[in-house]
Amino acid sequence: MNMKKFLVAAFLAATLLIPVTASAQTPLVLDIQPDAQNSTTPTMGDHLRFWSTITNTDAKPIEGLVAWISLVEVDQGNEQPMDLEDWSAHKAVTGATLGPSQSLRTDWPMRLIKSGDYRVVISATDRGGRTVFTSPTIQFHVLQKPVLQAKRVLPVAVGAPVLILGLMLFLKTRERRGKGRS
Repeated sequence: MNMKKFLVAAFLAATLLIPVTASAQTPLVLDIQPDAQNSTTPTMGDHLRFWSTITNTDAKPIEGLVAWISLVEVDQGNEQPMDLEDWSAHKAVTGATLGPSQSLRTDWPMRLIKSGDYRVVISATDRGGRTVFTSPTIQFHVLQKPVLQAKRVLPVAVGAPVLILGLMLFLKTRERRGKGRS
């Protein structure tokens, strides 16, 4: 009985490995790299740029290529895909045709909106395919930018009331002088 289970398990393992081996021969290979100008300690409001290379490794052209960038927040307890509405105006490359062995290089600019830990990935598919191909991910951390800075706020917070008080005293003094002359 154990021999039968072993043979069935071996047969299933061999059968399941065939699709994995076949799928390893992907027609699209994607790569993503951060721009050399990117800050090593990005802060909210900074801009980052990523470069992707999509290569057709198939013997036939790929028609109607669609590639897009995705951003995922990976902070513990707050894992979620990010809406790129504010982060990036460049959301997709569409309609491209890649001949055999051709590559498409695209830059993906991004403005950092929120602090936290993120991963960015490029995905691509073609019009006739049913598979989505992805690049490796790049992880980065965005530092919190202080919204209020004491050296910028303090002069206004102290100066505005002092100015108003001074104006009130000036008007009161002027009013008293005007009454004293009458």
